[in-house]
Amino acid sequence: MSLRARLARAEGPLLSTFAIAASFSTYFAMYAFRKPIAAASFEEASVFGGLLGFKTALLLGQLLGYTTSKFLGTRWLPEVTRTQRPQLLVGLILAAELALVAFGLLPRSLGIIALFANGLPLGMVWGLVVRYLEGRRSSDWLLAGLSCSFILASGVVKDIGRLLIRAGITESWMPAATGALFLLPFLLSVYLLDQLPEPNAEDVALRTKRVPMSKAERQAFFRSFAPALLPLLTVYVLLTAFRDFRDNYGLEAFEALGVAGDSAVFTRAELPVAFLVLLALGALSLVKDARRGFYAALGLMTLGLLLLPLSTWALSAGFVGGIAWMILTGIGSYLAYVPYGSILFERLVAFRGVAGTAVFGIYLADALGYAGSALLQIAHDLGSAGTGSAETRLETLQTLAYATGGVGATCMLFAGLWLSKQPRTEP
Repeated sequence: MSLRARLARAEGPLLSTFAIAASFSTYFAMYAFRKPIAAASFEEASVFGGLLGFKTALLLGQLLGYTTSKFLGTRWLPEVTRTQRPQLLVGLILAAELALVAFGLLPRSLGIIALFANGLPLGMVWGLVVRYLEGRRSSDWLLAGLSCSFILASGVVKDIGRLLIRAGITESWMPAATGALFLLPFLLSVYLLDQLPEPNAEDVALRTKRVPMSKAERQAFFRSFAPALLPLLTVYVLLTAFRDFRDNYGLEAFEALGVAGDSAVFTRAELPVAFLVLLALGALSLVKDARRGFYAALGLMTLGLLLLPLSTWALSAGFVGGIAWMILTGIGSYLAYVPYGSILFERLVAFRGVAGTAVFGIYLADALGYAGSALLQIAHDLGSAGTGSAETRLETLQTLAYATGGVGATCMLFAGLWLSKQPRTEP
């Protein structure tokens, strides 16, 4: 009997544990091909006549590729069939690693092109993994577990990248070396992920059947929910800008806070964030009703948004230290950010009885969010004349915390009120 057939007969807890482990390890390994670049300092002062810092230029190259991938994903991923997923996952990661090798080989002046080519395939991976997990009774728990992979992986792979640099590997070759360490784990994880059986009849009854969406169906979905989607997408743009800035310039923020000397500081800061976010979002799986679960997610996201300005005020008042503030902003931002890539659209599709896939909503939000993140990084370095000092990075992060929390909570309230007045559709 094949592994997939055995899993189809498995009890719910066993199947859920397997699904979380396989999806978590798949996306965790993917981050080794994306985030190590942020662990390097690239101390060349600036590029483009002093307008942008060199590290910002490299990160923007990767981010533009990633953002382009998200826009393509809104069109392409909802139409991908089950049999195409594993081959696509493997092909995308191999293309990303080849781009990192090119980054090591090419002159620094062409590094932006190599990182654009690296980000272009990686933006598709999340949607392909989510397609394995959505539409199940346990999807909330599964997607919460998957989401914690990138919270923890971001810190771990950057710490690994810093260790490789200290071991003598150059900043140019460190990203490719980090990716190479995770290539075999990624391949094994994809094989295990592809053994998951399709949702059963009870899953379909509770969460609706997930099917590919045509262009007309995607347009109809957006028109139906536009009054709620527009404020929700506004929040996501702010959250993505904050989360990406905190993630990409965490090294500089820690330096300004005086706590950058710890070789494992990223892991120390993100481990409690991953644990608490997993616990909070996993608890949403206890809410079986899709509509109530959706509003419970909105409430939890609003609490996360409010934590951003509150913790930043506590830092300025001296009530918390630098690492504690980074942990608190991590908890707040990820409580609000993670549901966009998992629970929020999963529950919306379920309680409104939409025939389609949550991946369309996820990738629509991602495309706009990463575009906003790229614009923020450009605006920041233009405003600071390309210096990108640790102090200015920290000041920008604190300003973003106040703006994201205040505007985000207001938009979240508006979206929830509009949806609450719409007639309920049984799944």
